[in-house]
Amino acid sequence: MLGLASGDVSLFTDRVAPDGIGRAATPPLRRLLRAATRWRWVLLGGVAAGALAGVALTLVIPRQYASAARLEISRETARVVKIDSVERDTSIGDQEFYQTQYGLLRTQLLAERVARDLGVVDDPAFFKLFGRRDLFEGGKADPATRAKRTEIAGKILLQHVGVAPVRGSSLVDVRAVTPDPALSQRIAQAWGEDFIASNLERRFEASGYARKFLEGRIEQLREKLEMSERQVVAYAVQQGIINLPSSVDASTSGAAVGGRSLLTDDLIALNSALEVATAERIVAESRLNEIKRPDASSIALGNDAIASMRQRRADAAAEYAKLMVQFRPDYPQAKALASQIQALDAAIGQEEGRVRVSLQQAYDSSQTRERALTARVEGLKDGLADLRRRSIQYNIYQRDADTNRELYNALLQRYKEIGVAGGAENNNVAIVDPARLPDRPASPKLLVNLVLAMMAGGLAAALVAAGLEQIDEGIVDPADLEEKLGLPLLGVAPKVQVEDPLMALRDPRSKLVEAYLSVHANLELSTAKGAPRSLAVISTRPREGKSTTTVALAQSLARARRKVVLVDADLRSPSVHSAFGLKNGLGVSNFLSGAEDLDSVLHATEHEGLWVMTAGPPPPNAGDLLMGDRLALLVKRLKERFDHVIVDSPPVIGLADAPLVAAAVDGVVYAVEARSVPAGTVRAALSRLRASQAHILGAVLTKFEAKKAGYGFDYGYGFDYDYGR
Repeated sequence: MLGLASGDVSLFTDRVAPDGIGRAATPPLRRLLRAATRWRWVLLGGVAAGALAGVALTLVIPRQYASAARLEISRETARVVKIDSVERDTSIGDQEFYQTQYGLLRTQLLAERVARDLGVVDDPAFFKLFGRRDLFEGGKADPATRAKRTEIAGKILLQHVGVAPVRGSSLVDVRAVTPDPALSQRIAQAWGEDFIASNLERRFEASGYARKFLEGRIEQLREKLEMSERQVVAYAVQQGIINLPSSVDASTSGAAVGGRSLLTDDLIALNSALEVATAERIVAESRLNEIKRPDASSIALGNDAIASMRQRRADAAAEYAKLMVQFRPDYPQAKALASQIQALDAAIGQEEGRVRVSLQQAYDSSQTRERALTARVEGLKDGLADLRRRSIQYNIYQRDADTNRELYNALLQRYKEIGVAGGAENNNVAIVDPARLPDRPASPKLLVNLVLAMMAGGLAAALVAAGLEQIDEGIVDPADLEEKLGLPLLGVAPKVQVEDPLMALRDPRSKLVEAYLSVHANLELSTAKGAPRSLAVISTRPREGKSTTTVALAQSLARARRKVVLVDADLRSPSVHSAFGLKNGLGVSNFLSGAEDLDSVLHATEHEGLWVMTAGPPPPNAGDLLMGDRLALLVKRLKERFDHVIVDSPPVIGLADAPLVAAAVDGVVYAVEARSVPAGTVRAALSRLRASQAHILGAVLTKFEAKKAGYGFDYGYGFDYDYGR
């Protein structure tokens, strides 16, 4: 930023108004990086301390050896027979089933069983290894003490055994970690074997319990079945209910399955005969109705005798019709034919009457039979209704007997299946990878402990650095000027490490000159009319770079072809005259005391356009001289002769001079030394200036060291940009 040419705008500032200076907020990540760089030795110290602690911890912690046995837990067992067992893996989902198995692997009962099988319950060395040698004090060996040791041994094993499922498979690792490698191997191997044995025992015990339970239930159902069957038979005899068997089940040794009564069979037979009689009556009635119309009767047409006579009549009628064409009705042959036709009509009528009588008799017979069958069926229906009323209780007894028979047969069949499946089913757990003797310790791991300890140390150091950052009120970062003081940033002046700052200002290409060129550019933009005609440079306390800033601004304005006068108003500790190699003879104190000749107190310098008014002889009380109207008059008269009046003011703290000087000029440039003065002190000084109605244009951060502020190798501020040097 500070490497910009004169007239460029600082990268630190963001102009938002012609009469004010705004600053873009520093990103939080950048501020965090700067804070980390600023407190890097605290952070590095914390990480180093953590690393040392990690190494020491690794050397102190006892060595632990790990051994693991891999088990396969199948959700279904091998189906040797096609019969379901009592103890089955009936989990709805694999997740629930396997979680149950993992829980069984971590039970206290299994741990105590392993402790007994390994013989560690009575081994003092085992309890000594885990810090419980007190269990063998006093030499007690009673059952209660041994039970207590068994319980504690199981808890110790549970603390040193872990169950780790292999993701995406039915495998699980049982891992034992102890200070003894051989003990770790024995525990891991025994844990898997005892889990398999306990699983088999649990299945066998479940089958045995089921068989015992079924035996009792079968005996109860057998007695209940006999009682219900006797009750059915007794009630049927009492009510005269006789049912015919419809089928026989071989599994029940000839017992009838279902049945019907004799009355039902009679009703079915009579109802079938009634249907036939009704059909016959309908047919007879239909034929009788048809015979009443001889011309259309199908029966008459089907009678051979009637058909023959009708044919003969038709022939005679045809012959008669021919004769009527030629002769009269009284013609003999015609009379003979007419007589023949009359005889045939009589014969046909007689024959049709005989057929009608026959059909009437058939209809009457079928109607009589139908009525008789209907009466018989109605009688059987009433009898069947009565039978059904009497059979209600019988059916209740019968259903009770059938239910008891089904339950009895089902339990008997299940009892037989359990007996077969209990001895034929395989175990669903197997050891696929036995535990091996570890050849190296599993913990502590130096690298892991080192990383964790360094992270912990770094975290603690970060907390310390954060606390220091919060309590540090020094102005470290240029952004702090606005955040902590509320002042716009005019520029940043780097700290000169080797040469005197005033000597560095003589080189136009030095970093310091470039920095103040940026300050000059920002002052030109601070108001709508450019840099103020008169301004004072003030600091909180002495030796903050105030005089250097004053000289640098005066020289920068003079290089811009302005006519500038530099006034040393620090009557108590003047320093401007030494910067230009002048004698501190007549000066500001003389004019404030009443002298009117300005030419006698103005001194030309080697810089074109730059004049200097030294402080003059030290007065007895500088505050009294500055308090009058002479200082404002001096500034006014100098503004009439020069383009800019730059005043080197006394510091604010402890003196009344600075507010008086600030009230006499158009604007104030406040110089703040980096990492030196607390922000609270600066705020108090600014309050005094604002009380005197001073117009504070902004602040210049002096003696700034980018590396200490967390800006790396001066990047971001342009301090290394030195015209290619």
